Order: sequence, then structure tokens, then C-alpha cells
Amino acid sequence: MKEIDSNILRYLHRQDWPVTTDMVARKMSISWNTAQIHLYKLMAEGSVKGKKVGRQNQWMITEEGKILAHNSVRSIP
Repeated sequence: MKEIDSNILRYLHRQDWPVTTDMVARKMSISWNTAQIHLYKLMAEGSVKGKKVGRQNQWMITEEGKILAHNSVRSIP
């Protein structure tokens, strides 16, 4: 898993409510489009779930994503 994907999962894991693509992009210091691409990739892998609310995409981590986020923290030296 790429570092950016691990960072996104850890960020989502710390949130108590859904976050938008823009929130992820700002937190990761990446463009909105880059964030969107990574979030869709993580959704395809089953690590996050997303839904469209009005004009926004909102994202939440799945149980599988929580396991990956936890394991990625432990693997950092």
C-alpha cells in the first residue's frame, strides 16, 4: 500500500463522522483530484465507503480499512 493511502486511512480512522474529498485533500496537502483518485481506489479495495451528498462526496473508513490503518501504524519503525 502506498504511503498516501495509509495516511488517508489513518486520517479517516480518527474521524467521528464522514469527511469530504476536500477535507482529505487539505489534510494530506494534495490536490482535490489526487485525493479523489486515492479515495476511489480505497473504495474499490473495500477500505472506505463513500456516498454523494448534494455536490459533495463523503467518505468513511470500513472495518477492513480500520484493520489496515491499525497495521500501517504498527509497521512504522
